[in-house]
Amino acid sequence: MENTNYKRLTLKDRIIIQTLWGHNGITQTEIAKRLGKHKSTICREIHRWWDGNKNMYDAHLANWYAQEEYASKHFKDKITSNEKLRKYVFSNLKDWTPEQIAGRIRLQYPKDQTMRISHEAIYTYIYRHPQGIINKKLIKLLPQHRSYRRRHWKSRGVSQQKITDMISIDQRPALINDRSEIGHWEGDLVIGLKQASAIATLVERKTRTTIILKLKDRRTETVTKEMKKALSSLPIKLRQSMTYDNGFEMANHKWLTQQTGVKVYFAHPYSSWERGTNENTNGLIRRFFPKGTDFNKVTYKELRQLQDKLNNRPRKVLGYRTPLELLKKHFKSFYDYRNHQSVNVRK
Repeated sequence: MENTNYKRLTLKDRIIIQTLWGHNGITQTEIAKRLGKHKSTICREIHRWWDGNKNMYDAHLANWYAQEEYASKHFKDKITSNEKLRKYVFSNLKDWTPEQIAGRIRLQYPKDQTMRISHEAIYTYIYRHPQGIINKKLIKLLPQHRSYRRRHWKSRGVSQQKITDMISIDQRPALINDRSEIGHWEGDLVIGLKQASAIATLVERKTRTTIILKLKDRRTETVTKEMKKALSSLPIKLRQSMTYDNGFEMANHKWLTQQTGVKVYFAHPYSSWERGTNENTNGLIRRFFPKGTDFNKVTYKELRQLQDKLNNRPRKVLGYRTPLELLKKHFKSFYDYRNHQSVNVRK
């Protein structure tokens, strides 16, 4: 017989639900029996966070949500008083910034005025009690994990080695500068532990579509060979130019142009803003692979998962649409090419 005595679910209970839910033959009734709970308790718990994909129930997130709901029941702010809005904000903080959440929600709920919130309101909610247990957990979901908000600026040095036959960014056509045409990329490396490992990143300037490449070393032959494989797998319309910094790994740029047709332009020294799209993307990658990461231990699968996450991430500059949504609009057959890109799944 089911235990009908009411008792709050614990994190341990929720982890069991997450583990069992979705396994063939294990029903909500069976889960309730194993936990000694009423079936309706399990039903409400699952369907509060389940969106149709059984892998989407997150025990830790659900537990934070329940604790926050209980601890904040006396407050009347917008997030606390609107369960649907609170669920949307909490669940998307795992992958998106408050600004992206505030912009994306308008696209997903265009006629629902209750589903409106500014990014400042989200930050205010999170930082209301920065030393509180729940708020500390929410702060850890933010890009910088800081207990207070501040601007963060970073600078980078450039290689002392001279690259021959460089084509300056000053010679780059205006249509590339104003992002009026698709197929123009920005490239760079993200350096790993003790500068002994790295990955390469390519970001399309107009759509912000990202390609991440695993490298066995940082030699120019290795880097340009991997970029050649990635770019050659794209249709001609998507491989027109690339803007790079002064890293010596691009010393073999003339060979890359001959192999792919992609003309390489070089930014000025100490001018990272000239490749701002790529710099911003590398900053996002650092959220998942922080400084000190040994990229030799990062798998192709992990890089592919991150690539997909970034390409399905809403961007303010794109009107809170995702890079793949915009790329599909400009080049509808991209998905056919994407599924065959060796760079994505090469082993």
